[in-house]
Amino acid sequence: MTPALAMPPLPLDLHAAEEMQVEGEWKVAAAPPSNPASARKLVMRTPRQHASAAANTNKFICEALEHLDLAPSQRRLLMSPQREVAVTLSLLRDSGEVATFDAYRVQHDNSRGPFKGGLRFHPHVDLDDVRSLASLMTWKTAVMDIPFGGAKGGVCVDPSELSTRELEILTRKLTQALRPVLGDHTDIPAPDMNTGAREMAWFFDEFSKTAGFTPGIVTGKPVWLHGSLGREAATGRGTVFAIRELLKAQGQGEIAGKSFVIQGFGNVGSWAAQILHQQGGRVVAVADAFGAVANLERGLDIPALCQHLAAKGGLAAFPGGTEMAKEAILAVPCDVLIPAAIGGVITEDNAHTLQCKIVAEAANGPTTPEADAALRRRGIAVLPDIYCNGGGVTVSYFEWVQNLQNLRWSEEEVNSRLDRVMTDAFRAIWQLSQRDSIPLRVAAFAIALERVMQARMNRGFD
Repeated sequence: MTPALAMPPLPLDLHAAEEMQVEGEWKVAAAPPSNPASARKLVMRTPRQHASAAANTNKFICEALEHLDLAPSQRRLLMSPQREVAVTLSLLRDSGEVATFDAYRVQHDNSRGPFKGGLRFHPHVDLDDVRSLASLMTWKTAVMDIPFGGAKGGVCVDPSELSTRELEILTRKLTQALRPVLGDHTDIPAPDMNTGAREMAWFFDEFSKTAGFTPGIVTGKPVWLHGSLGREAATGRGTVFAIRELLKAQGQGEIAGKSFVIQGFGNVGSWAAQILHQQGGRVVAVADAFGAVANLERGLDIPALCQHLAAKGGLAAFPGGTEMAKEAILAVPCDVLIPAAIGGVITEDNAHTLQCKIVAEAANGPTTPEADAALRRRGIAVLPDIYCNGGGVTVSYFEWVQNLQNLRWSEEEVNSRLDRVMTDAFRAIWQLSQRDSIPLRVAAFAIALERVMQARMNRGFD
């Protein structure tokens, strides 16, 4: 199936461009084209009642752009994705019914390296969310200073309603549809929401049928099929490294003895909890989509909790804690709150209820701009998502390097290299934040934007 490529933006007269700010997004109005026949009608979208994920991302970017001395044309370059691909996948269901699913791949920027970003299967996937997440990947790889750009993809499907056979066929059809715009030096997908090592193995196999042996086409593969040791725990481990560095910079000591609340107990949240527990931290409450449990005095026994969940028990039924309403998890008193589930959970309506000193954003976009402003007024430090959960893409980069070299690193080497990358990235963010008296989020975005813009300018435009 041939992908439908979005029409590229009209060439801009970079000197005649006029800068505007609409609904928190930077827009650039180009001078009228010399050939009226080539002009396209500009459509102003009706503002949504609630800000979209893309609008929230753009508000954070705009705040960082205000800190940088960039021309309006440069701002437009940074904000606009390079390519948006939309395809429709047809699937013959086990029942004999033919179903169709919309799928997207947004390639935001590749000035610093190949496009990089996950593929998610979720019933609420739409182009707006994929576009926002692709942008975040650009800034995440830049602030981590790894040689990738940013991309994201997804299929609008509820994977729980498909059989294993149907999921495999859908994944292979997605690979076929996106193959013209992918490559191990062009665009490298990875797991995301509701996808994992199994889907990446299918993707690798399908792509290799026509391109030859290409293990570097995706990351997040099974360890025994050219995956990397340490990849599964990477995002959670990176979050712990980020927290450790901030505590140290603030003069608050070590992780040992500190209290933690984790909202979301999937891969990221559970690994963060285990590593914090190993380092002497007290995880006093955790929540997932179905319930929550707390032990405010002694902290939860995380190894026992993981065993309980592995035996198909629910969080609320864990005997080592007290059941609580999952909606109340954000207001539990702690030193560090770790949102590790979906985006937009900390809002203007609940930001005043948080009783923590630090918010470590292990999820993508968990804090809205309005909530972020409220947390700043309250003096609560926020480790921004583009840095805090950057451990996953960093170890994805390590996996890609190992694939290209046909080598395998030990888990100790992977974790040591991840520690160094997280530490170096934090040092740059902290130094800029202290030097210019700006929040960590603004500093992180400013560093990322400057690195991407520098790469764009140095590579030229011919």
